[in-house]
Amino acid sequence: MKHVRGHVGLLVLGLLCTSLQAATLEGQRFEPVVRVAQQELQLNGLGVRAVFVFKAYVAALYLGRKTTQAQDALRQPGPKRIQMRMLMEIGAPDIKKALVDGMQKNVSANQWAAMQERVAQFTRTIESIGVAKPGDTITLDYVPERGLLLSVNEVVKGGAIRGPEFYQALLEIFIGDDPVDGRLKNGLLGQ
Repeated sequence: MKHVRGHVGLLVLGLLCTSLQAATLEGQRFEPVVRVAQQELQLNGLGVRAVFVFKAYVAALYLGRKTTQAQDALRQPGPKRIQMRMLMEIGAPDIKKALVDGMQKNVSANQWAAMQERVAQFTRTIESIGVAKPGDTITLDYVPERGLLLSVNEVVKGGAIRGPEFYQALLEIFIGDDPVDGRLKNGLLGQ
């Protein structure tokens, strides 16, 4: 009986280790769990952003609780993370245009007007990136009481951009009603 329990224990341990393995897409590896603001976040899903026939980056969505529903992901309280691993070289003007235009598409005119000061701060932060090269990691974290923190290869750029609604507008680029890429949205939501 002891022998059987030992095998069952090893089987359970093996299954746990398998479920905690990093996920890989397009050769880019993402951890199953990350910490943001002292909270563990789960890898919700991965997707590729394709521009015409070119693959621009692989993105990962991390949440406090996994979900396949966009509205649930958008409404979850607490820290969140979008992490992008570049597959091609992209300059700051192209990154800025994609992110800022994407945000504007997913909010009302009044919301957009109310965010202009923060959009300007976000634009300056993106411009500080310069050129993102293949293999670079751009991380967009939401930290409650601080806001959006943007980092490149684990180096924070600019200051925190306040407001959960600002981060939600950014997240809607990826998983909102008018996402930048439908297949990317499905991947991030684990669909």
